[in-house]
Order: sequence, then structure tokens, then C-alpha cells
Amino acid sequence: MRRLVVALGLAVCAGSATAEVLDSQAGGFAVRQTLVIAAPAAKVWAALGTPGAWWDPVHSYSHIGKNLTLDMRPGGAWREALPNGGGVTHMMVINFQPRRLLRLEGGLGPLQGFGVLGHLSFDLTEKDGATTLTETYDVGGHAPGGLDQFAAPVDGVLGGQARRLKRYVETGRPD
Repeated sequence: MRRLVVALGLAVCAGSATAEVLDSQAGGFAVRQTLVIAAPAAKVWAALGTPGAWWDPVHSYSHIGKNLTLDMRPGGAWREALPNGGGVTHMMVINFQPRRLLRLEGGLGPLQGFGVLGHLSFDLTEKDGATTLTETYDVGGHAPGGLDQFAAPVDGVLGGQARRLKRYVETGRPD
């Protein structure tokens, strides 16, 4: 497991300039990405609701972007369709304030298999036609060896996803 975490960290942390580990301890961690997107909040909000269009499919179970969906409503779910009729619920919507705040609850990727709870928030602030997106993920609980080993890799992955969202909103293409 530790080798997987280290490999993931090396693969994704190289390009995580807009990402920041806020806290990292055995019992949990918090990471944050902040970036300005050259588009109004309504356009960013609409893109958030289509993760299959911008989320890097390498960081999914099926490796197929179009399999990712998000039901943008309180109680809605971020889901992924899997082969043979399978599926994954990645996170649930717990706070929904259109064009302002989307908060999801759950464990992403390998964290889903541990005794953890995470909250992923997308805060949008519009000014002069541009939107500042602040993405935070706060995770607490138990994982063998401690959650601190996941802070940098998760930070790198989420930083990469935030940059893909920005490119998607600004250009229509995430890469």
C-alpha cells in the first residue's frame, strides 16, 4: 500500500503548483486548491455538474470519463458506471447553493476502503466576470499507517483536477 501511495504521489505532485496541504496528521488531512477561472460562476457551476467532461479518467475506476455523473441536488450522488452493470458512488451532495457552494461527502479513490469520512467543497466567488474557485478536501478517520501518507498524493490529484476543470471551462477541453 505504501508503494502505491508513493508512486501516486510522485506521478501527480510534480504539477500541483496551485495545490496546498493545509494539515497532515495520522488521523486526517486537509488540502486546498485555489484558482481563478476566466468565466462567470454560472458557467463554472454548470461544468461542475458534468465531471465526465473534465475529471481525468485515469483517476477513476473505469478509466472512462463519460461514466462519471453528478446529480446536482441535495442528496444527489457523484457516481460512476462500471462494466457488467456495476457502479460506484464516490460522494453524496450535502450542501448545494447554486453558483456559490457545492459540498460533497465521502472518500475518494483508495480512501473509500478505509474508515474515513471526507468533505470535498467547491466554493465559487465571482468578480468582474471571473470566478475564484476554492476546492478543499478535509478527511478524518483511520487508515493503516495513518492518513498523513495520503495528503500529498490526494493534494496532487485534486490540484490536477482543478486545473482540468479550469481548462474545460475556459476552452471547452480539459487537456
